[in-house]
Amino acid sequence: MITDKAKHKARVLAFWDKHGQEATEEAFGVKKRTLYLWKSQIKQGGGKLEALNEKSRRPKNIRSRRNEWSGVIRSEIRLIREEHPNLGKYKIYPSLKQFCDKNKLICPKPDTIGNLIKDMGGLRKFPVKVRHNGKIVPIKRVKRARKPIQFKALYPGHCGAFDTIEKIVYGSRRYIITFTDIYSRFSLAWATNSHASLAAKEFFDFVRFLFPFKLDYVLTDNGSEFMKHFDEAVKGLYATHWHTYPKTPKMNAHAERFNRTIQEEYIDYHEYELLDPVKFNIGLMKHLNWHNTERPHHSLGNVPPAQFIQTINYFPQKCNMYLTYTVI
Repeated sequence: MITDKAKHKARVLAFWDKHGQEATEEAFGVKKRTLYLWKSQIKQGGGKLEALNEKSRRPKNIRSRRNEWSGVIRSEIRLIREEHPNLGKYKIYPSLKQFCDKNKLICPKPDTIGNLIKDMGGLRKFPVKVRHNGKIVPIKRVKRARKPIQFKALYPGHCGAFDTIEKIVYGSRRYIITFTDIYSRFSLAWATNSHASLAAKEFFDFVRFLFPFKLDYVLTDNGSEFMKHFDEAVKGLYATHWHTYPKTPKMNAHAERFNRTIQEEYIDYHEYELLDPVKFNIGLMKHLNWHNTERPHHSLGNVPPAQFIQTINYFPQKCNMYLTYTVI
């Protein structure tokens, strides 16, 4: 493959052959020795322009931390991490410096300590869980996709937020799973006596049936009800499942706001009905119908979500200014 830079070099060489050195230097600012270097590269490459492509400038001989720092320092870092699991490089530095000063050794800086830890495999430790039969099971942290801090919903279905409200009624636990479309504030809720992911998956299917837009992103907390079956249902739609950081409800602020609204306007006045979730959901559906079609929402300009969805324009307008076939 010939790069654009290689093509530019070829044009400069052609200009040099036709107009000479003085004109080439004035037009392109290229020195004579550079032109001869490019010419020799083409000659060595058998006349192919690919020979003018930029080559890697990485040094052949580079410094290695393995030879720079003694095994004593590495062993001390390992001991500190074993005594204080997962301690960061900046917190390791004072203890390591004290050890190095005592043994008259040069102490690596915090960034170098971090690189040394990486070279030794990360030295990451996880807590263990002991089952009833005495079997030890390591607990491994799972990486979750997080909502970008600069994300802003641009259309209905761009991101749907889910959350759960837990209520204890006469000693019985009941759960209300909620959904809010971040852009249009269209919201739904559903009561259940199960906290399993299968119940959340059923509610997700319910949302898909009632909400007339495809969900591109789904935002939830790290609750167990939003794992396994729920997560599989989200991925089955080729949507992205975002999780909030632990103990950070502000990352799911729209769902939290709806939770408070639905509690203050309906749940708290019909809490006793939660003993029979079917009866509770019948009344809840009537309230949600009013909530989405008649209740004014301040964030939408004091119009209900259903009216707001009807007034917005989903399709980009064509722009015939300057360039054709463009959209804004």
